[in-house]
Amino acid sequence: MTRFALTIEFDGGPFFGLQRQADGPSVQQSVEEAALAVTGETVTLHSAGRTDSGVHALAMRSHLDIAKNIEPFRLMEALNARLRPDPVAITHCEVKPDDWHARFSCIGRSYEYRIRNRRSPLTLERGRAWHVARPLDAEAMHEAAQALVGQHDFTTFRSAHCQAASPEKTLDRLDVTREGDAVIVRAAARSFLHHQVRSMVGCLALVGQGTWRIEQMAEALEAKDRSALGLNAPPEGLYFVKATYPEEE
Repeated sequence: MTRFALTIEFDGGPFFGLQRQADGPSVQQSVEEAALAVTGETVTLHSAGRTDSGVHALAMRSHLDIAKNIEPFRLMEALNARLRPDPVAITHCEVKPDDWHARFSCIGRSYEYRIRNRRSPLTLERGRAWHVARPLDAEAMHEAAQALVGQHDFTTFRSAHCQAASPEKTLDRLDVTREGDAVIVRAAARSFLHHQVRSMVGCLALVGQGTWRIEQMAEALEAKDRSALGLNAPPEGLYFVKATYPEEE
């Protein structure tokens, strides 16, 4: 049995999330069915993150175990051929030791949230960015975001359906920058709570619009109460960017 590590890029629009769902298609289902067609084996895909319906990935790290003797490049090519026309692509494939695990060996995860801040409707990025027509002050958003960096109880920014054992997380980075009419929010941590990034971005957008004071981000955090949340950003602007592992630092 060989453990293959995959780097997966996908458009989350057509899927109910990365993980298998009883009521709709998932990225996991697509990859597992492709692997079955290629190898004749029923496999389970394990991934570094669990993205929601509509959330995208630039480089999700996953793994699966295969008994068939096959080279990583051939496996990647065969999976990509079988994945069509689903918007899922394997961009890298390599062999890993049996004790390497895409989820449990991961020591860091990075996300990017893309806001297109303009009056005109989206065309090319429809379904791939959050369209906010009202002007946003990215500098104010960045200043407010720094109150969330560090170890905190993120109950306010946690989904009611979150299954994490504790609401405490350590946020390593939360940066907001403007690039033309795009406002980009970049977040990094060892792990995140369910909906944490989208909830933080939604509240930062309120700061950017002037609806919230800069200080209200810290106040919402300190409330430790989901009712203090101002806004949950939609899923289409969120991208899983990178998973970090000890041997790759």
